Amino acid sequence: MKIIACIKRVIDYNVRVQINREGNGVVTDGVKMSMNPFDEIAIEEGLRLKEKGIADELIVVSIGGSDSQQQLRTALAMGADRAILIENTDDLVPLGAAKLLLKVIEKEQPGLVILGKQAIDDDRNQTGQMLAALWNRPQATFASEIVVEGDTATVTREVDAGMETIEIDLPAVITTDLRLNEPRFVKMPDIMKAKKKPLDVIAADSLGADSAPAVGTSDYSPPPTRESGVIVESVDDLVNALKARGLV
Repeated sequence: MKIIACIKRVIDYNVRVQINREGNGVVTDGVKMSMNPFDEIAIEEGLRLKEKGIADELIVVSIGGSDSQQQLRTALAMGADRAILIENTDDLVPLGAAKLLLKVIEKEQPGLVILGKQAIDDDRNQTGQMLAALWNRPQATFASEIVVEGDTATVTREVDAGMETIEIDLPAVITTDLRLNEPRFVKMPDIMKAKKKPLDVIAADSLGADSAPAVGTSDYSPPPTRESGVIVESVDDLVNALKARGLV
């Protein structure tokens, strides 16, 4: 069985994001970029399934500019067998990304597609669900445990009321949550070996998918400045302060 893990290049989670001067995006020049943390968990889970003998090959796929090869090489250093970059410099919405990923899936015919539940740059949490719908295959989102046996996968997933366990037929799409695993540390020898692993670059236009966004972002603005706290001397002062703000 093949497993495809989808990853995205994002601003590193340790970086404080800033709006650019034009107000039409965020500052990326000179900013540290990394693999989306949820996608890193997806790769780790794919590797663990391969190490158990459940899968024969793990393929990592990303959509973006040539800079995304850096994150793909990181995935290869973790242990993925080969990588595919769908080269695209245009803005994408989740539906557009799902359409492009579907073209690769139709060619590779994987038994499982696994990706992070959301990207930390937009937090949309939509690509996995849309991909499953376009592929017309089952999905299990927010996975915190995955057990694959034969042609089925038992997935424990986090929902508002707690935990839910479902069984789905393969092929399927699974999105990962933080509690699923802890990604392995990449060692220097593995980084060197990754340079020799195959990385194919495919032009997005050549896939024949209509990935043009139907919606757009007009402008960006930073969150409002947080007001300083107020110190009160007694419970009565606290109640009066809350009343003055219309909170009680």
